[in-house]
Amino acid sequence: MKKFIIALCLGLGLNSFVMAAQPNPIPADMKLPSKYTPEYMEVLAKEYKKVSNDEIIFVALDMMKGSTADFSRRAIMGYNLTQYPMKIAFKNLSELNESYASFDAVGWKKKGKLYIYINPKHESAPPAALAALLSHEALHQDEYNSLSEETYAWTMEANVWSEMLKRYPESNNKESSLVARENILKQLLEKGNGTDKYIRKTVYSNPGYKNLPITSPGYGEITK
Repeated sequence: MKKFIIALCLGLGLNSFVMAAQPNPIPADMKLPSKYTPEYMEVLAKEYKKVSNDEIIFVALDMMKGSTADFSRRAIMGYNLTQYPMKIAFKNLSELNESYASFDAVGWKKKGKLYIYINPKHESAPPAALAALLSHEALHQDEYNSLSEETYAWTMEANVWSEMLKRYPESNNKESSLVARENILKQLLEKGNGTDKYIRKTVYSNPGYKNLPITSPGYGEITK
């Protein structure tokens, strides 16, 4: 049986992975930091071609280097429980299940390997926001999940987004629905003075998580 982990939209509210010969380019109207020259993008393609076929994902992974998200980046590259690189792609999530259509991302485990599928509505999201999303998704590495695991993952995402905004303030594109999600998480983190207090409350009250156990392997109960 296929086992999967779902990253639901914040409580406000398979087919095989195939690599093409050439990576999908950055959206034409997207402005990136000056370091992302065509030559540098070729370097990133060589580094991340086993993980994704999208240049915007290459940039997101590169932005994760040397940040709070680097643990997740290394997990994506293969330093995870499966010992295989994760695969990341934009995908119509309703093809997996109609109920997933509005989700931001779905984590999928199949034949011992991990996949992260991202809703195509985020294809033009700032790569820094995608970096925050990936920092969350990469923490889910088995078929188990829990309220404690989700709390940790949402808190990681909020911290990474806060850090990304300091590095890339131009990423705060209010027209992006992914940025809207990240800003909500950031506000919850700040409301809790840097703790998971309000993120935890949001996770515990999320109807999508109502059947989750409190703990899962590697994620013990969080002291309130």
